[in-house]
Amino acid sequence: MLRHALLSTALLTVFAASAHAAPVLTTVAERSGFLNTGRYAEVETLCRQFQARYPKQVRCVEFGRTPENRPMLALAVTNTGALTPAEAARRKLPVLLVQGGIHAGEIDGKDAGFLALREVLEGKAAPGALDKQVLLFVPVFNVDGHERFGQWNRPNQRGPVEMGWRSTAQNYNLNREYMKADTPEMQHMLALVNAWDPLAYVDLHVTDGAQFEPDISIQVEPVHAGDAALRVAGTALRDGVLADLAKQGSDPKPFYISFAENDNPQSGFVDSAPNPRFSHGYFQLRNRFGMLVETHSWKDYPTRVRITRNTIVSLLSQVAQHGVQWRQTALEADARAAQLAGTTLPLTYKTTEKSRLIAFRGYAYTRTPSEVSGALMTRYDETTPQIWNVPLRDEIVPDLQQAAPQAGYLVPAAQAQMVAAKLRQHGVSYQVLAGAPGKLPVETFRATQVKFGAQSFEGRQTAVVQGEWQKEARVVGAGALYVPVNQAKARLVVALLEPRAPDSLLAWGSFNTAFERKEYMEEYVAEDVARAQLAADPALAAQFQQKLASDPAFAKSPAARLEFFARRHASWDERLNLYPVLRTDVAPAGLALPPTRTPKLSNRTD
Repeated sequence: MLRHALLSTALLTVFAASAHAAPVLTTVAERSGFLNTGRYAEVETLCRQFQARYPKQVRCVEFGRTPENRPMLALAVTNTGALTPAEAARRKLPVLLVQGGIHAGEIDGKDAGFLALREVLEGKAAPGALDKQVLLFVPVFNVDGHERFGQWNRPNQRGPVEMGWRSTAQNYNLNREYMKADTPEMQHMLALVNAWDPLAYVDLHVTDGAQFEPDISIQVEPVHAGDAALRVAGTALRDGVLADLAKQGSDPKPFYISFAENDNPQSGFVDSAPNPRFSHGYFQLRNRFGMLVETHSWKDYPTRVRITRNTIVSLLSQVAQHGVQWRQTALEADARAAQLAGTTLPLTYKTTEKSRLIAFRGYAYTRTPSEVSGALMTRYDETTPQIWNVPLRDEIVPDLQQAAPQAGYLVPAAQAQMVAAKLRQHGVSYQVLAGAPGKLPVETFRATQVKFGAQSFEGRQTAVVQGEWQKEARVVGAGALYVPVNQAKARLVVALLEPRAPDSLLAWGSFNTAFERKEYMEEYVAEDVARAQLAADPALAAQFQQKLASDPAFAKSPAARLEFFARRHASWDERLNLYPVLRTDVAPAGLALPPTRTPKLSNRTD
């Protein structure tokens, strides 16, 4: 292993020394026969050298810094000269964003992307594709995790010899971050996305799991969710890439290749529509394509890089052929989204029990108890291919649905700063109330049940609530936010602000204090309050006696019996369990313009 490290260091030294001559655009991976992958310094060098070799076609962009102060880099690539977001938008060019290393141990995308990029620029692959689009290539998203470098960081993955780490330096999984966006890395990525508005966002991974022959899965949204017309285009994009890969000898699948029951091949597979914490679930909310690419971890690294390279080349070809039309469809979806106020939208989707048998290329296997764990374990024989006839459940339908408000959401001033910051990160439009409109007819949501996560998840204590919106008059003061539904990102607005949406601000714990009781009265005070209420209100006394008779759990609980009266006392907190976001059927008066936020991008030339 030391020999591999010394070899890589020597190659990088030679690489750097030759930078002022003809730039060397091959990677450590390529020069090692795809046994190794380079460190992040190689990405910095290649970003600079691609721009030096192709100054009219390539721009090296630093779009942020990581918590450990490493540069986050993207390469903007096109033959059109549109190397800035403004110019790409002016020329109405489709933008394809290809991202590697969100899980930095799954690093196929970095090496495959540089290989594909060089071949396309040399005219050896996807000829003419760069004449019709802009490619944004982010070699490594999780840069700090990439530099947590070592052997066996992914013990169920065949190569490279050393690789990075799944999580960031702050121990976040960036592939759960698209909605809550707590990390600097995701905030920088969203700023890049807001600036360039990519038609398609491609997230390159390596799957975990069992041993079988299929080598890659391609999942796209909108296909199961999102705008109806955009689903048709998303299906065409997915099927076009699947067909291209099949022609090159792959056995690609349009679903995540993970067994319905862990470690049980005969349980088959279940397709699903992703929640927006994941990239391909998030981008359909923006009326853009999100693609999840998963090569198979048990294929060796040369094979995985080749297949990932083939996927990137196919994407470039597909966007070159259809991108203008798909971009128009996406813009039309934006216009349709701006008319979604008052309509019913799915918040979640579910896979039905309907299934069909598929012939899946696996290997012979046995299932026997393990002498180590005692569990039933599956062991595969890769020398004996075998067809598995297994069920696939792939009928996906809306599950939890909610009518959007007729106008929009109101966020009171106390929560406005936090919510406004999140809306700006996502590029969502909102306005600030300059005056105090006073008491308004609105809808409020009071949680009838709240369940907090039992442990921390991605730095948050999550929350799940039950309840319904109810009409009520509430006082709204100056400084509140008005978030209209009728905007291009309407689906994203609803997903962020509907309390029961799976990745809403509430679901990620941003409003947990609203569901925490702060004021109490001591038991001896509550006893006196209860007696006074019973004496003053015979109807209440009858209601109390009826509850004692009909609810044994209530009758046995001194605390519940006292709370029955405490809830009817003037000291009871009427805001307890009140979600601090309102819905309105009418845009309020006294709106001011929102603050603006422009992503800061720099061009690296040194």
